[in-house]
Amino acid sequence: MDSKDWWRGAVIYQIYPRSFMDSNGDGIGDLPGITSRLEHVAGLGADAIWISPFFRSPMKDFGYDVSDYRSVDPIFGTLDDFDRLLAKAHGLGLKIIIDQVLSHTSDQHAWFAESRASRDNPKADWYVWADAKADGTPPTNWLSVFGGSAWQWDSRRRQYYLHSFLTEQPDLNFHCPALREALLGEVRFWCERGVDGFRFDACNHQFHDAQLRDNPPAQREAIDGVSTVRADNPYAMQQHLYDKSQPENLLFLERLRALLDTHDAVALGEVGDENAPPVMAQYTERGKRLHLAYSFSLLTAENSALHLRTQVETLDKALEKTGGWGCLAVSNHDVPRVATRWSGGDAADHRRDRLWLAVLLSLRGSASIYQGEELGLPEADVPFELLQDPYGRAFWPEFKGRDGCRTPMPWQTDGLHGGFSTGAPWLPLADTHRPLAVDRQTADEQSMLAFSRALLAWRRGQPLLRTGRMRFFDAPEPLLWFAREDDKASLQAVFNLSAEPASLTLAEPLAPLAGHLFTGAKQAGDTLTLQLPPYGAYFGEPLSAA
Repeated sequence: MDSKDWWRGAVIYQIYPRSFMDSNGDGIGDLPGITSRLEHVAGLGADAIWISPFFRSPMKDFGYDVSDYRSVDPIFGTLDDFDRLLAKAHGLGLKIIIDQVLSHTSDQHAWFAESRASRDNPKADWYVWADAKADGTPPTNWLSVFGGSAWQWDSRRRQYYLHSFLTEQPDLNFHCPALREALLGEVRFWCERGVDGFRFDACNHQFHDAQLRDNPPAQREAIDGVSTVRADNPYAMQQHLYDKSQPENLLFLERLRALLDTHDAVALGEVGDENAPPVMAQYTERGKRLHLAYSFSLLTAENSALHLRTQVETLDKALEKTGGWGCLAVSNHDVPRVATRWSGGDAADHRRDRLWLAVLLSLRGSASIYQGEELGLPEADVPFELLQDPYGRAFWPEFKGRDGCRTPMPWQTDGLHGGFSTGAPWLPLADTHRPLAVDRQTADEQSMLAFSRALLAWRRGQPLLRTGRMRFFDAPEPLLWFAREDDKASLQAVFNLSAEPASLTLAEPLAPLAGHLFTGAKQAGDTLTLQLPPYGAYFGEPLSAA
């Protein structure tokens, strides 16, 4: 593979810096802490690291409210600390992807302070401002992801400003040419510092409808299906036709791609849209815009074989039309951990954890692994009095927020605060995580961590799993069956997504791929029946190609 295409089929390890490793005892993870643990990520076998925001911020949304794009927030360290992290990562063969939030800033950003000061200053139109309706109500019916209206009244300008997320996160006005140029300058700053790529947060929120038209109500099936938010959040009750995913964004993404290409930097876009596949296909059109994109399609509570096939197959067909590329994830910093979310309420079971990781790493596209997923960490239970997430506080108790997946990484079973920090952590270390600490799993050849390392190493030797085409076969629940192939070779993967044995009639005999780590599956003679144990998997190639 061309070295510039390293991202195709890459495994990207997401680090949430507040919770990865604390180096100075203040209870908050930081850049030197990440640097001290890079060998763990390199030893896992990841290709790249995506670091969630570490820029200067008042931390209303824990870094996703940026007040200075070019400064490291003091709680995370300094620019020199970042440079040392980058140099060490490159020395270990790891790429560094940083999280850039271009759709909005903090209300503490100097740009917003100037913009809100008057209606005629140089940055007056750098944010989305609009007059009230005649009765004083907001300009449109648009809603915030975090609840309530997406419009906030500002008494200085006597206008409303748009915020798709918290009121402290005003949306930038991408219809303003000067603003677009300024943002490209912020991206260029980090390109010149040597980063290998960017994960662009909420990148389909970068334009709004200039006519400020109201969103229509959502269809019932859309509310109950794949969504960027829970069905009990009123945000899910609208079709978001006008507050995001606007066609003007395509031209901006082309400008962004041109800049990135001059620095050989890669763009990974987050597409939060109820109909994400066509948007992702447009956004990643071959060579024109983003390199790859991901959505929330596998980050829901639904995990049936039919659901997985439908979501992945729909995305794959959309991407094939444009030559685009996807990135799949089953956990991240915004959703409950997969070990709990897809357990159906059952007790912890590392057979299930191994299976989900194997499924993720076998689907077409790149893969994002969230920190702790390689350990099989379950969702932590954070009591209300210790909750930090404003999203969770707003929707408690039906929704407990995102803190349960953001608790500190357990490094040492018997260490103070699990080896994460010498001070009290910003979120409590989960009691259920301590026995799953890195040191204990490193010493156990049968651990989830040992399996994760072996699986990533095995996948590196399977080029079809990195870049091959994908073709699904019909199979009854709870079985997922597909082929990865190119013009010269083919392999098939079968997964039993249940805690009960299952069998499948194959179309042709399959020779097992050497070293694929799953045992117990058997082909029953001439009947071509494949028998799989609970949470079992089978990787094979047609005998004609073996």
